Amino acid sequence: MKNPYAFAMDIQRQAWEGAAEMAEKVQVAPDRAETLNDVEVGQTPSEVVYEENKLRLLHYESQTDSQHDVPILVVYALINRPYILDLQPDRSVVRTLLEAGFDVYMIDWDEPSALDRSLTLDDYVSRYIDNCVDVVRERSNQDAINILGYCMGGTMTTMYAALFPEKVRNLGLMAAGLCFAGDSGVLELWGADEYYDPERVTDTFGNVPAEFLDVGFALMDPVANNVTKYVRFYENMDDEEFVENFARMERWLAEGIDVAGATYDQFIGDIYQDNKLVENELYLGDKHVDIENIEMPVLQIVATYDHLIPPEASKPFNDAIPSDDTEILEFATGHIGMSVSSRSHDELWPQVCEWFEERSRLEDSSTATADAADEEINAGEASAGDDLTELTGIGEAYAEDLAHAGIESFAGLAEADVADLAAETGISPSRLEDWIEQVRDR
Repeated sequence: MKNPYAFAMDIQRQAWEGAAEMAEKVQVAPDRAETLNDVEVGQTPSEVVYEENKLRLLHYESQTDSQHDVPILVVYALINRPYILDLQPDRSVVRTLLEAGFDVYMIDWDEPSALDRSLTLDDYVSRYIDNCVDVVRERSNQDAINILGYCMGGTMTTMYAALFPEKVRNLGLMAAGLCFAGDSGVLELWGADEYYDPERVTDTFGNVPAEFLDVGFALMDPVANNVTKYVRFYENMDDEEFVENFARMERWLAEGIDVAGATYDQFIGDIYQDNKLVENELYLGDKHVDIENIEMPVLQIVATYDHLIPPEASKPFNDAIPSDDTEILEFATGHIGMSVSSRSHDELWPQVCEWFEERSRLEDSSTATADAADEEINAGEASAGDDLTELTGIGEAYAEDLAHAGIESFAGLAEADVADLAAETGISPSRLEDWIEQVRDR
């Protein structure tokens, strides 16, 4: 049995230590409160190069003497602010890409007004994203660019790649919600059509308030979001670096943005509840979002412990598309950790940069021209100037596939039967139709 006098003294000692600790924390509290109010985010220098409605297209200042030819456009979700990808200098996806030599652009959607309630996914994908892509293509003098989509932004860029494949060189997807067959976590369960009607929400609010969404996300892990993190803050209040990191995350969480009502209805109904994207049944307006067009290289970046978009909601998509260059990088972190944790930037993002870099190298123009000339001489059939790579969306690889099928001139392409050529080359009919239309317009 423990000595009762020693037990009493132990309790007294713990009380004194607790009081002393509290006194120390009270002394630093004013400074920490100032940190919470004044912390900076999104510090990488940028300029606005395009604006439309609330949207701003940011172009970031290069961090290297030379850049890769093919730029990267980052597309974030319509929920929350995009500076989570540029939270602080040493934990910034944007800065990591810049330091790897990429020319980086990012869409800042900003918050929709009441007048924007009727904006649909078609508006965001076929108009806003497409306009931004065209700006980046023109500024970089590239027919096709790299796109990196995060969360809902990844879902929308997948739709974009299916609708405008000729403009996407490589597609990177971070925690993108793509496959919802009923077994992809709590959020999908809550959003099932037997439990949830999105139109009741939008009929009530118009645009879906950020506060409404925040409550739902917080309730997915109520103890961690409402208790544990504040206990950890108190325990680490004397650590200024910890408090700064905490303050940045809290600011980002507090600065949520509303979601346009029509887009919310469509996203929940068509993507979450009916799983139309991976089933290849999705339409935006009158346009079929045909995932058979996604033939470009695709990289999926998923987080093992992501409770918002579990890996099962992303990974199966690679098996549903015809691309023969797909890869999955799965990292042991959470939905936000993949973009802000120091370990992610040490271990994950160098692999992402390497993947994009390997697929963003352009052939030396003089070598390509010489090779094309040699092919024309050897073939003896193509007329002068019939370089199929002059057409938007045809690179050397596609030109070679067409040549193997006997198509080496504009005239030959214009007269080709789409169905036969698709069967022989494995190129999607929609892509072939686009090239044929370009030839006929010349």
